[in-house]
Amino acid sequence: MRHDDDRPLRYGFVGVGMMGVEHIRNVVALPDAVPVAAADPHEPSLAAAAAAAGGPLATYAGTEEMLDAEELDVVVVSTPNVSHREVLGPCWGRPVHLLVEKPLCTTVDDALAVRAAAASHPGLVAVGLEYRYMPPVARFIDEVHRGAAGRVVMLSIREHRYPFLAKVGDWNRFNRNTGGTLVEKCCHFFDLMRVTLGARPVRVLASGGQDVNHLDERYRTELATAEVPDILDNAFVVVEFDSGARALLDLCMFAEGSRWEQELAATGDRGKVETHVPGFMEVVRGARPELVLGGRGPDWPVEVTEVLDDDRILEQGGHHGASYLEHVALAEAIRSGGTAEVGVDDGVWSVAMGVAAHRSIDEGRPVDLDEVLPAGALAD
Repeated sequence: MRHDDDRPLRYGFVGVGMMGVEHIRNVVALPDAVPVAAADPHEPSLAAAAAAAGGPLATYAGTEEMLDAEELDVVVVSTPNVSHREVLGPCWGRPVHLLVEKPLCTTVDDALAVRAAAASHPGLVAVGLEYRYMPPVARFIDEVHRGAAGRVVMLSIREHRYPFLAKVGDWNRFNRNTGGTLVEKCCHFFDLMRVTLGARPVRVLASGGQDVNHLDERYRTELATAEVPDILDNAFVVVEFDSGARALLDLCMFAEGSRWEQELAATGDRGKVETHVPGFMEVVRGARPELVLGGRGPDWPVEVTEVLDDDRILEQGGHHGASYLEHVALAEAIRSGGTAEVGVDDGVWSVAMGVAAHRSIDEGRPVDLDEVLPAGALAD
């Protein structure tokens, strides 16, 4: 379903909390695109969406009501994670392209159900794993794929950051709504592992807990027993891939004083590629066997490059411009009749890896991916 006329792409938004408003700002900045409508039962969110649009924006309480009333080209879904499968229901079969915020769903079963529906949908279905588009990360992936590190054996991703932000209704304080921290937040990093290594994850070993954040928060205090947040705030996750490579996620969500929000390093048999977000990238190049055999010291040449921005970014948002570049890529695919760069299968894999990590923590053992995502489930 190609959009090949001269009129702007018309966008509708389902769920306009914090991330939904960021999407609206991206579309306002996007050439040849216009926000047309938003659907959300929360009136203050609709008011924020209208302010972000900076112009006329039709507002609706429900998805189907918006779809029936408006002529849209693209629908962006950024409702609470647990609702994605249900919210997408009225969209299937309509002539609209879809961008579904991460994680695709909170369970593998729901993610596979969405995949099945997407297979016959007339428009593109993209998943909002926008960390791929952060300029330092995109350059990092490119350098690894160009062979700067040689055959990658180890991939390390560290995120040391601030706690989960407050969302409408505090939905993100509970695993039942998010899928758990390693699905909600870390689907980004599991996706980066896959795309960087170009390999299939086969086994996950994780350790994590809730040790600092949200311990004194109580919700629904009118109940006999008030609800206490149960989201993890720190974890180590090791993922083994069918290429023989191993990847490590080091997550801490009570480290808001960190110099870098994310640090990524890929080390192989010919060198190392390292990047920081926001910040710079280092490429260490060397002929390792010759250095070792020659008895010389570690005097490998190091290239340091600032990668702070991308001149295509017209809206920085809260993700260093990555969400805007995500929209650029989707709009280009729509206009050219291409495919989504980050598709439903990517969304399914990232959910499955997070689910496996949580199971590993809960059961105290390594978990094979085939236990949570049956072999062949993603076959064409």
